[in-house]
Amino acid sequence: MQHGDFTNLADNYARYRPGYSPFVLDAFLGLLRKEPSQLRGVDAGAGTGIWTRMLAQRGVNMTAVEPNEAMRIEGIRQNGAYSIAWHAGSAEDTGLPADAFDFACMASSFHWPDFDRAVAEFSRVLKTGGLFMALWNTRRYESNPLLVRIEEHLKNLVPSMKRVSSGRSEFCDTLLDRLASCGTFEDVLYVEGRHTELQTPEHYIGLWQSVNDVRVQAGEERFSDFMDYIREQTAGLQHIKAEYTTRAWIARKA
Repeated sequence: MQHGDFTNLADNYARYRPGYSPFVLDAFLGLLRKEPSQLRGVDAGAGTGIWTRMLAQRGVNMTAVEPNEAMRIEGIRQNGAYSIAWHAGSAEDTGLPADAFDFACMASSFHWPDFDRAVAEFSRVLKTGGLFMALWNTRRYESNPLLVRIEEHLKNLVPSMKRVSSGRSEFCDTLLDRLASCGTFEDVLYVEGRHTELQTPEHYIGLWQSVNDVRVQAGEERFSDFMDYIREQTAGLQHIKAEYTTRAWIARKA
């Protein structure tokens, strides 16, 4: 498995990945100052469309762009009653028309593309004054002793672990400054919101089986050992209280 390749993870990704903070979604839509039904948005690196559907549920006219075919297929399968337009493309080359969208987003994916090329592409497809938002759903394991043990076990198994696809990554540490200084945006804002899910052990295990960067860095043998440890720790539990922090960086096109 290669970094960023979710081909064999698409099913678990679609089934088990959690949603983002509804309060952050409220804040973002408020900044756009239009009725949701009047907005056109693009979700690039949309994966299986978790964030795309949250926006579509509010009435936004959504376009999802995803380079991985397996992820797109799962996303289309999950559309339900929502008329989300799906396209093969990337953050660097969406294939979408210029000056056409009120906002563009990347949910848990902005760390994968080339930063400068992606920013240039978002500038191209956004209307003047349109918003770009990069957001991640970060696990808050510190408040749950069970999740602390699991994280500590992972660190012991893979001491060199460096999180890539996480709101705790080094990429996020400098993102506000990079967006502010790239010459494309005039206003930059950081917001975060918290929410909680009660997950069955099956759900929690499925979440870990949908990750890419941990699996790549651990290797299949150590990752298998890690999954066995999780199964042991969660056996017999009715549910697991999982807290998340949605971290979002929002920038307005100049």
